[in-house]
Amino acid sequence: MTSRIPPLLAPYTHLPPSSSLIVLTSVLGASTNWLVLRFLYNTLLGSASHSRGEGYEPGIHNGDGTGAGKDDESGDGETKVVLVSFLRDWEFWREGGRRVGLDFPRLMQQGRFAFVDGLTGLFTSSSASPVKKGAGQVPESGAGQEIKVLRSSKLERIERDVLEQIEGLKESGEGRVVLVLDQPDLVLAVVGEESGAGVVEMGEMVLGLREHVHSTLLTLSADLPLIQSPTTPLEINHAAFVVGLAHLARFTMSLRLLDTGAARDVSGVLRVTRGGGDGGEVDEKELLYFVGGDGGVRVFERGA
Repeated sequence: MTSRIPPLLAPYTHLPPSSSLIVLTSVLGASTNWLVLRFLYNTLLGSASHSRGEGYEPGIHNGDGTGAGKDDESGDGETKVVLVSFLRDWEFWREGGRRVGLDFPRLMQQGRFAFVDGLTGLFTSSSASPVKKGAGQVPESGAGQEIKVLRSSKLERIERDVLEQIEGLKESGEGRVVLVLDQPDLVLAVVGEESGAGVVEMGEMVLGLREHVHSTLLTLSADLPLIQSPTTPLEINHAAFVVGLAHLARFTMSLRLLDTGAARDVSGVLRVTRGGGDGGEVDEKELLYFVGGDGGVRVFERGA
């Protein structure tokens, strides 16, 4: 596990306490994809140590002084994940997972992982063709959970479909369920307040889903025009959505490009800040990172 999780990043990717919210933000050119994959890796393949209370590292501390790697619940069982992606399809995540050592199809067969495709069918008719099943890509019916393709942009339908996947993982065996929402701000931007997907409604949907899982991880866009100086209704709603969730988060991890421009050996800047939620102490840091062509990642301090 340590070979795929950079040491400086490891303390922040442990399974957080119950009801926690973690927010990852990105800008154009500095995507959170690699960061989400490291969270998934530590959550799915590092859950054995979590359930035993191992894996303490400095950086994140619960309110009682224990490390974030120590689960705050007494229940045993493996950690499970529901990944809902509104901006990237199944093939993207399957390939990304393979690069870091995550076999998502096998994890689906084991009842430990569910994928909800919010990209390919969200704005198409319900009669559209289902996702094709290639060998070793998507489990066949009856061999674990299948990919769920969202077919409606109505928030109540989205929430219902995601809850079905959450409950399906719960029924497959004992264990905690972690929810990952990848770019739900796309729904806010495309559907809009006029169609029932305003800031309040989106916030209520996220809150409703959080009530059914152990913890939640969200990725959102935080480009400067959307956050610092919003003028249009789209920008104002987006800023309100992101800032509101940041105030509820245990901590936020923000990715941005270098202020001085592109560099050969640095992809961007990663900043960890405490959110407004009640989650204990957080070691706030600003680090540099480099994503290699093979998917490998280095995270290091300035001057290192």
